[in-house]
Amino acid sequence: MAEDRNQDPQMDAEGLYQEDNFTDRRVGAIRRLSPVRADGSADPSRPVLFIGQAEIMTNMGPVPINFEIEGQTLADAVIGFAPAAQVAIERTVQQIQEMRRQQASQLVVPQGPVPGITGRGGGKIQMP
Repeated sequence: MAEDRNQDPQMDAEGLYQEDNFTDRRVGAIRRLSPVRADGSADPSRPVLFIGQAEIMTNMGPVPINFEIEGQTLADAVIGFAPAAQVAIERTVQQIQEMRRQQASQLVVPQGPVPGITGRGGGKIQMP
């Protein structure tokens, strides 16, 4: 998707949305994306989308989380915020743990002969 944006910076006139932001100034925010036509008028043929935004604190600092919320109205999105946020947080925590496991499992492999065995030197350490 990012490659498509970089190669063709032309906006899609059929995929425009007007964005409204709502927050309780405590837990997070909800973005309401209302479909519009190129002239700015409402496009009732496409659904309104709700995107939740929150942050989790890690030892590396805050990590922003964005997630889609099911619902037809803002009231539905407010009710659905907590369950959708919980799923997104669990998924993010799992991804962070997997990244940590991958980092911990990287081996340092010396290049050249093993010390103590005759042969040519080298012995430069490289990260895979």
